Amino acid sequence: MALDIGGTKLAAAVVDESGVIVRRARRPTPVTTDADVLWSAVAGLLDEVRSGDEVVGGVGCGGPMAADGATVSPLHLPAWRDFPLRDRVAGHLGVPVAVDNDAKAIARAEGWRGAARGERDFLGMVVSTGVGGGIVLGGRLLLGNAGHVGHVVVRPGGRTCRCGGRGCLEAEISGTAIAEATGRPAAAAGAEVVEAAGTLLGRAVASVANLLDLRLAVVGGSVALGWGEPFIAAAQAELDVRARLPFSAGARVVAAALGDDAPLVGAAAIGWAEVPPRWG
Repeated sequence: MALDIGGTKLAAAVVDESGVIVRRARRPTPVTTDADVLWSAVAGLLDEVRSGDEVVGGVGCGGPMAADGATVSPLHLPAWRDFPLRDRVAGHLGVPVAVDNDAKAIARAEGWRGAARGERDFLGMVVSTGVGGGIVLGGRLLLGNAGHVGHVVVRPGGRTCRCGGRGCLEAEISGTAIAEATGRPAAAAGAEVVEAAGTLLGRAVASVANLLDLRLAVVGGSVALGWGEPFIAAAQAELDVRARLPFSAGARVVAAALGDDAPLVGAAAIGWAEVPPRWG
């Protein structure tokens, strides 16, 4: 059972051991400050999808969260602060459950079946309601809260971020930030807004590439995928300008190959990593 918890939508799916989605469902994320109202929506979605023969659960959720995923406090879900998500899902499903950051779920998915397959060093990113990341080095996903690329400062003195800082990537290019700045949803953003956002993404990726000696960033999430090639092209152009060290020159930004499937395939990968298939 795979579960993706986002600021605007909830999605669940049954995913087999090869990463194929068998069945799925989604619904809008309730706008609420009541933890139980949000949990009831999640539980109902799980019930809509499950058949009872699932053997493990995997959850991708916005952070921050406890290092073991036991409790979550997503910045874009004020209803949940230190919410015991892992135990709630495990108790509801009756199977072992693992929880990790939603952007790290995309990194797992793209490394398993997507654009980073076969790569040992890469950054996986999600640009949606918020901006997050997961880092794979030497073939291993960095654990805990490592990878919060959404809080790399790309515009000193820029917009105030929900983390309390200013000029964070998330505060400048997330769907929430774009809507606040333009008065329109990110999907309706004009070409200049998309190009500017892509430039800032490329700036953040260059910092990560220079710091960690990696040459690939895979970007998913509804905002990034909705903006498409112009967004990715602007990011690549900025990355080419700013990643100039011998080991980072030529680094690439690409769209998530799994598209909208990436969060759920990644959530499944989180579960399978903790409880491998018994027949595998």
